[in-house]
Amino acid sequence: MKKPLLAALLSFNGGFVDTAGFIGLQGLFTAHVTGNFVTLGAALVFGTKGVIAKLIALPEFICVIAAVRLAANALTAYQLPALRLFLVLKACLLLAFLLVAVKFGPFDDSDAPTALLAGFFGIAAMAIQNAVQRLHLSNLPPTTIMTGNTTQVTLDGIDLLMVTSKEQRSIISIRFQRILRGIVVFAAGCAAAAALYAWIGFWCLGLPLALAVLTAITSAED
Repeated sequence: MKKPLLAALLSFNGGFVDTAGFIGLQGLFTAHVTGNFVTLGAALVFGTKGVIAKLIALPEFICVIAAVRLAANALTAYQLPALRLFLVLKACLLLAFLLVAVKFGPFDDSDAPTALLAGFFGIAAMAIQNAVQRLHLSNLPPTTIMTGNTTQVTLDGIDLLMVTSKEQRSIISIRFQRILRGIVVFAAGCAAAAALYAWIGFWCLGLPLALAVLTAITSAED
């Protein structure tokens, strides 16, 4: 699978899993650290549920990222397919997220032990995706962070209206199209997650799981 297509599928999954987790785990973001900071502040001030889940989300995210970096170094040293192995692991974690969420959900309180376990698997899966983005797809737009993407696509859009050099326009145009595609696909994932969760609950996680398996099978190393 070509990397732009891989990035597009990861963007769709990023939006889907983050939205499904937010809805089903009562406001917990599985892929969006900034969002958890915001909702944690609100929970602490207004006394709403989910404080524990949001408190452990950040250290878990950091620990998984650190583990991926260490594992990547070891896998590279032994000339093993790191990208594919990480994507396989991510798919396994999404499967665990699905199984726990379907078995014990829906959750009225994201601080309940079973909800924390489901959130643990979802966050770990998305942390791996974030790490994979940085390590293996660094030349492509981020697949889970749309603030920076939206900023860049806006700047590029303005530059395309002003730049006259054909060479510069070509470079900016390529980047503009890649980032815009990522934003659109991410938004589509968010919309699909909301619609499918309303219809079938946590079973909706079967779609990002299937796409995760597809990316793992078809991925290729640099």
